[in-house]
Amino acid sequence: MQKTIAVEIERLVKHPKYGKYIRRTTKLLAHDENGESREGDTVVIAPCRPLSRRKAWRLVQVVERASR
Repeated sequence: MQKTIAVEIERLVKHPKYGKYIRRTTKLLAHDENGESREGDTVVIAPCRPLSRRKAWRLVQVVERASR
């Protein structure tokens, strides 16, 4: 999996009864053809045809680099 990145998407969901906002995360696998992203980067991904069992997204661009 040298050209695969794991992307975590975080969203806020309101609890139906109590109204409190809860953080929910979704993990997706995306295809990084050139290996341009690193851990901690903010990226844009787009859907594509299934490339493997869990990978159906591709990296479009790196929006912000993580500080090292």
